[in-house]
Amino acid sequence: MASIPGEPRTIIHVDMDAFYASVEERDRPELAGRPIIVGADPKGRGVVSAASYEARRFGVHSAMPIGRAARLCPDGVFLPVDMDKYARISRDIMAILAGFTPLLEPLSIDEAFLDVTRSQALLGDGEAQARTIKSRIRALVGLTASVGVASNKFIAKVASDLEKPDGLVVVPPGTEADFLAPLPIARLWGVGRVTASELESMGIRTIGRLASVPAHHLQARFGKNGTFLHELAQGVDERPVEPFAAPKSMGAEETFGADHRDMERLTATLRSQAERVARELRADGYAGRTVTLKLRFADFSTITRSHTADPTQDGLQIYRAASALLARVPLRQPVRLIGLSVSELGPAGAGQLSLLEPDAARRERLSRALDRLVERFGDESIRPASLLTRRAGARGSETAPRPNRVK
Repeated sequence: MASIPGEPRTIIHVDMDAFYASVEERDRPELAGRPIIVGADPKGRGVVSAASYEARRFGVHSAMPIGRAARLCPDGVFLPVDMDKYARISRDIMAILAGFTPLLEPLSIDEAFLDVTRSQALLGDGEAQARTIKSRIRALVGLTASVGVASNKFIAKVASDLEKPDGLVVVPPGTEADFLAPLPIARLWGVGRVTASELESMGIRTIGRLASVPAHHLQARFGKNGTFLHELAQGVDERPVEPFAAPKSMGAEETFGADHRDMERLTATLRSQAERVARELRADGYAGRTVTLKLRFADFSTITRSHTADPTQDGLQIYRAASALLARVPLRQPVRLIGLSVSELGPAGAGQLSLLEPDAARRERLSRALDRLVERFGDESIRPASLLTRRAGARGSETAPRPNRVK
């Protein structure tokens, strides 16, 4: 049941603590207290997917090049990504959260918003429900979560991050602006390095200082985003919790063991990624209109190229679009990373099959049959014939496509 308009809301944000690393420590008790780094092979050139709090003390963080992490933390325990296991545990956690309210909005594999406004008469106030959520996750899954409780999504998310790990922060209604005031402006959604630099040039370093600037001044400097930032700085966020919202995109990427310009290897990698993304789309019942190619070169410069057409969840169509984009990019430098994503997602079947693809329906039936085989026997059980002659690049990063549910 949705909240009544005008009624004060109670929003909970649940964020699992160092999720991948915590799962590995749970499953390997002998690693307790050691710095755990989940990601690519430390001898390769991928990235860190997750780092335990012990590893973070050495300066290791997610998205860091794995080689740098190995230099910062040479005695760390480096483990590969096991997305199937993490996804399975994530489903268990989301099932626990769904027991508190139907207004559940997963943001990613390890965090979610809950609107528990209408659950309080039965389950207690926001703080009581947050404590129950934490204890159930610990008892049933064996992991810790940090939780924020507030009157809106933004404040709840900020609160959940302040006392990690295993934290619980409650922001009572009416105290939002005071809660935010001493925090750095980087805590605001929409404030990246560029915007932070501009704000600091204006003498604005805290959220409280930003809140004191007239909204029209910020709008003149930052346009519509200035109004949004001013509202957030005041602690205002009217966005509802949106259950079962469609992800923005699904994608996969891979960092190579050595930079190269081998077009055959690049296209083979795209073919493999397209099939994985297509399986994920079909599994969740989505089709997407826009295919985006991502390339990172030896100097770490990154480009993206996109193509929009009819909605598809067909791996071959996704691959054709991505490879056509690749063919138009001059490879003036060796390629370090390649990836693709599919966005503008909607329910599968909402569009029409292309008249130029008379065999599209047959391929879709075949793909679903193959999906069942992959689900039973694993990703390597079924592969396009074009990939049988060579492996598609070095396995240096997390390549399994996962929905990005951040709004």
